[in-house]
Amino acid sequence: MGIQSYTLRNFNLTEALRHIEGLKLHYVEFFGAHFSPDSTDAQLKEMQAQLDRAKLKISAHGVNGFSKDHAANRKLFEFAKRAGFKTITADPAPDSFDSLDKLCEEYQIRIAIHNHGPGHRYDKLADVQQAVKNRHKLVGACIDTGHVLRSDEDPVKWAAELAERVFALHIKDVKERKSQTHDVVIGTAHLDLVALFKTLRKIEFPADGSMSLEYESNPQNPIDDVKQCLTAAAEAIGKAG
Repeated sequence: MGIQSYTLRNFNLTEALRHIEGLKLHYVEFFGAHFSPDSTDAQLKEMQAQLDRAKLKISAHGVNGFSKDHAANRKLFEFAKRAGFKTITADPAPDSFDSLDKLCEEYQIRIAIHNHGPGHRYDKLADVQQAVKNRHKLVGACIDTGHVLRSDEDPVKWAAELAERVFALHIKDVKERKSQTHDVVIGTAHLDLVALFKTLRKIEFPADGSMSLEYESNPQNPIDDVKQCLTAAAEAIGKAG
């Protein structure tokens, strides 16, 4: 289990890494404000030094947009290669997939389509299934469990049906299964954590996949809530066997 750094969006990079280290986590999925895809070689070197000091590894980066612009898409894959992570969480435009097929094959880096809830082009399970159908085996899904619940669908069903296409998760729970709601400690509302972890084991979620806690509530001071989420996740993993 790691963390999506968007959880710590109100903190600068140094502060965010200090908090993540304090949480005793070892994996981070960065969003662009904490780690820009336009980073220079010097900035990449400094980032790696900070990660080494905090005993952290990058599990993924996103959510990144993709279009039919093959050269622009390549830059994001090249960034992933240089930074040393294997999964890009993504919001790809429908006309981007021919390009992504080629780049996934060339770089052996995964694209994980992120669902973003009601009104988004990847709102429903069927939308993601249609997007990945007949695409490269490294084009798959980042299941945001909170947004799935906002869309009044079942995250466990998403995991079971997307199966080998599940490369990443943003693990969240929400107060109500409707568009306008807010995050709560995972497992205290609608997310069945034990069933989710059992299903991830059944589908053989990849050992180097990206499993990130993301907590969007209380951005000024999320740490206590995040600790409760991590405790709930650990207990559920134990029960999942």
